[in-house]
Amino acid sequence: MTHKTYSGFDRLPNGLASDIVTPGCLVLEGGALRGTYSVGVMDAMMEADLNLACTIGVSAGALNGISYVSGQIGRSARSPLRFRHDPRYFGLGAFLRNRSPFGFDFMFGELSKTLDPLDMKRFLRPERRFVAVATNCLTGRPEYFEKGHCTDIMLATRASSTMPYISQMVRMDGAPYLDGGCSCKIPLAWALENKFPAIVVIKTRPEAYRRNPEAGKKLAQLYYGRKWPALAQSLAQSNADYNRLCDETDSLRRQGRIFVISPSRFMDIGRMEKDLEKLGEWYWLGYRDAQNVLPELKAYLEEKNKPVSNEAMPNV
Repeated sequence: MTHKTYSGFDRLPNGLASDIVTPGCLVLEGGALRGTYSVGVMDAMMEADLNLACTIGVSAGALNGISYVSGQIGRSARSPLRFRHDPRYFGLGAFLRNRSPFGFDFMFGELSKTLDPLDMKRFLRPERRFVAVATNCLTGRPEYFEKGHCTDIMLATRASSTMPYISQMVRMDGAPYLDGGCSCKIPLAWALENKFPAIVVIKTRPEAYRRNPEAGKKLAQLYYGRKWPALAQSLAQSNADYNRLCDETDSLRRQGRIFVISPSRFMDIGRMEKDLEKLGEWYWLGYRDAQNVLPELKAYLEEKNKPVSNEAMPNV
């Protein structure tokens, strides 16, 4: 089977990350194929031996985070840049088989087992945590599925990446789920609640980007309002929630509490981007942005992971 691939495919980084594990939590935004930016960031981090102990991702962030946890440099870039125009991976053929524009059967089947095998043994090592966020369609709330603590982490990752409106819900443990981005576009709250001293957030939009809070409200109610009212409500308010989350992220970044990496310039990259040359450029933007901030990122991680000294106890 022949199909168009990225012209720079052979120049993509390749190899395995070291076994060094750095304390901290990596938080990954979604955005479908815009997540290729995050892949570039993660590849540069792996090359610099920055393999954070916990990774939490939503939607494409969850899909791409798998290769970061398995330490396979370049793997999450090769998939879209090689298979974006392959009907097994994306498009009508994938939709007919999966009721989703993305071919999850191909991704988690032939691709992960034969064409570009996932190192499952390394992915499942206990020293690296991995969490996928999916939206419970009954409650409209995000739920957090962690490898080693849920029934099927790959199914949870699929649910996390199952886009609303155009995809069939994924059933897990008797409940229906959709894209984690329906209710939680950047899972920063989970990392804060779990009290990680060091938190690194990778965004797929430039720092100043905000959404139209009114966009999509009518569609959400029209499509889901009667049968799935809680889901409709979450979707209707998701843009406003995203803007508030971006404001909070900016505030915590300025305070030095978290470290944020976001695109250094705007590119018109669609969630289902067709132009592989643009998508490749988007990947390299993430890769270079990460390399440019490596000194600051390493300093942040060292500072946040310093052992806390015990102060002398007062005499009683």
